[in-house]
Amino acid sequence: MKHEQTVMTKILDWFVPVEARPMSEVKLIRSFVFLHLFGPLMAQSIGLFLYMADPEPGVTFWVVEGSICAFWLLPLLLRVTGNLQLSAYVSVQMLTFVTLYGSFFYGGMSSPFVPWLLIALLLGFFYLAGNYRLLLGSLGAQCFCFLLAYLWHGRFLTRVPLDELSEINLISVFSATVYMSWMAIYYADVVADREDIEKEAELHRQTTQKLREAMMLAEKANRAKSIFLAKMSHELRTPLNAVIGYSELLLEDAQTDKASGQKLADLKRINGAGRHLLSLVTDVLDLSRIEANLIDLRVEAIDLDDLIEDVIATSQPLVESQGNRLVLERADDLGVMINDPLKLRQALLNLLSNAAKFTRNGTVTLAVHPAPEEEAVEFMLSDTGVGIAPADLPLLFQDFSQGSNVTAKNFGGTGLGLVLTRRFCELMGGSVSVRSKLGRGSTFTIRVPRTIPFIPHDHPSIKGAMAAA
Repeated sequence: MKHEQTVMTKILDWFVPVEARPMSEVKLIRSFVFLHLFGPLMAQSIGLFLYMADPEPGVTFWVVEGSICAFWLLPLLLRVTGNLQLSAYVSVQMLTFVTLYGSFFYGGMSSPFVPWLLIALLLGFFYLAGNYRLLLGSLGAQCFCFLLAYLWHGRFLTRVPLDELSEINLISVFSATVYMSWMAIYYADVVADREDIEKEAELHRQTTQKLREAMMLAEKANRAKSIFLAKMSHELRTPLNAVIGYSELLLEDAQTDKASGQKLADLKRINGAGRHLLSLVTDVLDLSRIEANLIDLRVEAIDLDDLIEDVIATSQPLVESQGNRLVLERADDLGVMINDPLKLRQALLNLLSNAAKFTRNGTVTLAVHPAPEEEAVEFMLSDTGVGIAPADLPLLFQDFSQGSNVTAKNFGGTGLGLVLTRRFCELMGGSVSVRSKLGRGSTFTIRVPRTIPFIPHDHPSIKGAMAAA
């Protein structure tokens, strides 16, 4: 049975146009093809009966028989044109014609063709939804011609006695009933599909609502987390500064008293660990304040030459501690920027710190050039270090993420430096990008507008910065 259904489906689908993608449209076309392949087959019983009952089956009979056989051509018309509306309209007109024509010559209102007039009307409403005026107008025109022919002759030209039509009338009614049953089954199937679709749509709406609520809760929890981290990080910095301060005092006293090497080493470890922890807490504080929208820009005029000199002086000891050489390339006169100097400085120091950490006995280059066509300044930080694998590049700017587990194990770190750099650049209206080859080094590029774009020019900080410039 399953094999037969598969073969039948393949036969029906051969007539389905390629454009009929939605399943609901495919089902409608399959129904049309099925009715027009097997409907004329059932109607052949009427044709056979009339051929045997008509004493002189001439042109009238062959017009009826030819019209019935012509229904087999409609699936081919559908396949060629791909237009179900056109094929259905032709079908309705043909069925109306053969019904009225056959009724006029074979029994009048008692003809076996009469039930099929109702089928023609139902087919029209079934397949031509939305074209009711055209449907009813064309059907009305044929019925008007039928009435004129009746009035012209004054009677129906009955070629077969009415008492001989009783048996074929029963066959015709049975065939029409089967035809209508198939249409009813299809309609019930469509209604069931629609109910299933509505149920699925309702489930999707409920799921979407739940997801929306969950997202709102997650955002609320994330804001609460960011605010909590911002407050806790701020509270942690005070005792950490005290620990670092006291460790420096103890270290100075130990050096003055010429304490043992072990004591000096221990104090240096305490001081170094405190500074490392303070740096981590500061990064978490900055990130949480950005996420909680608690961080502000302090816009002022920036002398780029002075800023670069300060960044180089701060980072040079760290770069050279790994046996690296720090190279500076810049234009003769970089001019002035209107932006946040602290965040720009921190972004550059983060990149220089990364370059120093991942490079041994190599070269770290900071190149600064204006981009006049974009009214921006470009900072390119290149190194000859370990580089980054292509698969790890998307991870660089994610919170608490590093290029790979091997990198984290060998070089340490929290993975917050690049995240903060990206956030700082976005706050300043700029961007940061990276190019890298594994084992060949990396190049990070910061592009920042000369004047921050999303603060009005009459903002007090802009006015003050312009005046200072």
